[in-house]
Amino acid sequence: MELNLLNLLLVLLAAWGAGLASSRLGYPAVLGELLVGILLGPPLLGLLHGGEALAVLAEIGVLLMMLYIGMEIDPAELGRASKGGLLAAFGGFVTPFVLCYVLVVNLAGQPPIAGLFVGVAAGVTSLATKSRVLVDLRLLDTRIAHVMMAGALVADTAALVIFAVVISVTDGQTSGTELLLVGGQVVVFFVVAALFGLKVLPAAMRRFVDLVSPSGPTLFMALMLVMILYAAAGRLVGMHGILGAFLAGLFLRESVLGRTLSQELMNRVRDVSIGFLAPIFFVTAGFAVSLDVFRTDLVLLLGLIGVATVGKIVGTTLFYLPTGYGWREGLVVGLGMNGRGAVEIIIAQLALSIGMISAEIFSVLVFMAIATTAFEPVLLKWGVGWLRARGELARSDEERHGILVVGANPAARQLASILAHGDRTSVTVLDANVDHVRIAEREGLQALQGNALDERDLAEAGAAHVQHLIAVTPNGEVNALAAQLGRTVFAIPDIHVLRSDADAATQSALLQHLHATTLFGGPILLSEWAYLVGQNRVRLETTRMDAAESPNALFRRLQNVRALPVAVIRDGGNLPFHDGLDLKPGDRILSIHALTTAEPTNAGFDALVTRAPILDLSGPMGVANFVKQAARVMAPSVGLTPAAFMEQMLSREAESSTVILPTLAIPHLRVGGKGVLELLVARCREGIIFPDSSGNVVAVFALVTSADQRHMHLRALAAIAHLAQQPNFESQWLQAIDADALRDLLLQTQRRRGTESPVGVRLE
Repeated sequence: MELNLLNLLLVLLAAWGAGLASSRLGYPAVLGELLVGILLGPPLLGLLHGGEALAVLAEIGVLLMMLYIGMEIDPAELGRASKGGLLAAFGGFVTPFVLCYVLVVNLAGQPPIAGLFVGVAAGVTSLATKSRVLVDLRLLDTRIAHVMMAGALVADTAALVIFAVVISVTDGQTSGTELLLVGGQVVVFFVVAALFGLKVLPAAMRRFVDLVSPSGPTLFMALMLVMILYAAAGRLVGMHGILGAFLAGLFLRESVLGRTLSQELMNRVRDVSIGFLAPIFFVTAGFAVSLDVFRTDLVLLLGLIGVATVGKIVGTTLFYLPTGYGWREGLVVGLGMNGRGAVEIIIAQLALSIGMISAEIFSVLVFMAIATTAFEPVLLKWGVGWLRARGELARSDEERHGILVVGANPAARQLASILAHGDRTSVTVLDANVDHVRIAEREGLQALQGNALDERDLAEAGAAHVQHLIAVTPNGEVNALAAQLGRTVFAIPDIHVLRSDADAATQSALLQHLHATTLFGGPILLSEWAYLVGQNRVRLETTRMDAAESPNALFRRLQNVRALPVAVIRDGGNLPFHDGLDLKPGDRILSIHALTTAEPTNAGFDALVTRAPILDLSGPMGVANFVKQAARVMAPSVGLTPAAFMEQMLSREAESSTVILPTLAIPHLRVGGKGVLELLVARCREGIIFPDSSGNVVAVFALVTSADQRHMHLRALAAIAHLAQQPNFESQWLQAIDADALRDLLLQTQRRRGTESPVGVRLE
């Protein structure tokens, strides 16, 4: 067996060029590799050819690719797959499986074994295609994305298992006793593989790392040995080695190797498989395609593509209905799961190589994979636009929530305070500077000292569960590396990175590679804004968008007046402002404006008001009724049950009235713990009746703090008291049209900065 190096060079060049072109067009590289194999190989031009040596390289490439796919799939995710994901996977697999089996066996006259393999190939869905499309369309945080990814994991895993089992029980076995024996071998294999992978392998790998302190190549060799061990064990019981390689990848997870080591080895396996050997497999798979099917089996070809597509979409839609999310969302999930790709081609090629299907059926399956993969991005983009236009594109209600801010400089703290809006958004600040962290804690932020480039510190800060990562340190390299860790290790959906003019070109390429966005909408000089915020030389302003405008255009317009857009107020919450936003009329933009002199400000209270929930109540009502409604909003964020909150607040009110003016009350409560600083604002035009009050209260500022927030407690009390003394405050308060207008009134009313206690308010 001699390897023709010139032919290998041409195959790799063709695969590289076609894969690159396919990726540039938004399709997986495997699509281009298949097509170039058909075009330049024996089916058409005959410029490339296969051979025994190429077949060996291709088989190794498939084993490595299945190892990589297994390492990418988290078994815990399979166990946590949502109801929607399981239903979508089941309906999207079983329906095309049954329909294609019936078509191939009953209408095309093929043997049942061919029908089984066609059914399995029709039921799979391309995980790689889906991941790329979801990132490109910025859908990673949507419910349909979670459902499609879970469905793809379940469907592809089931397809590989079924494929391997079918091979083992049909490979020359005829009697019932032999079938029973093989079935028992398969069960034993799965049990032993699972026990070894869950119990023995983690301890062995950790021991190996501790004893040998291995380098990258040594660990890669150990990984290859484990893969070959599993693949060989699968072969011993009559199954194909790809299932063993897949299982090896499943068990060689980060829990065994650690996040960094696991990610490093995954990258190595990906580079060797997808970057070198697997393209040989897909190009040579194209060599086996027969274009005669367009002449002899055109009806079967079109029929299978149509039945597989309709079966996948209709099956997914129907089985998705019990979730209660509606048929339209189920239809879009079905459109997104219709693409096949690598797994289907692997199954089809292996079935052909062992004589389970004919060359005609193989060719039909290849063209089905090409057609469904080509149409998937187009159909999914249309479906997502349809849901978005109807207002039905729901964000995921899974575990991803909250914001991680890397950096605790004054500008970063101001941004974090603005984004921490009531109990809607959890914000954590991470910084290596202990003084910055302590200041952040005094300002009521959840802060952690740590290195943003250490995955353990990122994990402790909750990076595995947050929706947004915001990198806003003065060091552009730290921002870039933190963003890369957030995307590649923790798969954070939304990455927003501070850019500066000095390294704009380098960061632009990085942002494009990570599908990240530019924080604030454009490059800024962080040191300038951090100084202004730290010196209390900024003020907050909220403006309503009257017309659609791009984030970049708004950023440039505000820069002309020394202002910076920091958040968008939408649906009662604050979103970080970045250049990937779709701004619409009615959006409210919160910006910070530089002051020419150190004018009196109260930035801490501004941040408190910005994130405070606002209740616009109908009355009249008693104080107990008001406290009951306040408890529903505030209790979860201050660590109390609603009942305990009510009891403590009413007890405090009975001890000493918190009505400081006939129409203004500031009920305040001290709770245990650290870092508690919460404000609730309420208006009741008809009045709230407080005991011993000479009038009905129309403005209430409920304040809950912990003992370490005494300084901010005093500042807030003083600021509120001063607000109420402004001319026409009461009339403006009553005339404000909604909660947003009330917030604007509080932010825009001129206040003095001070910590004095207003008369008549008991502080302890």
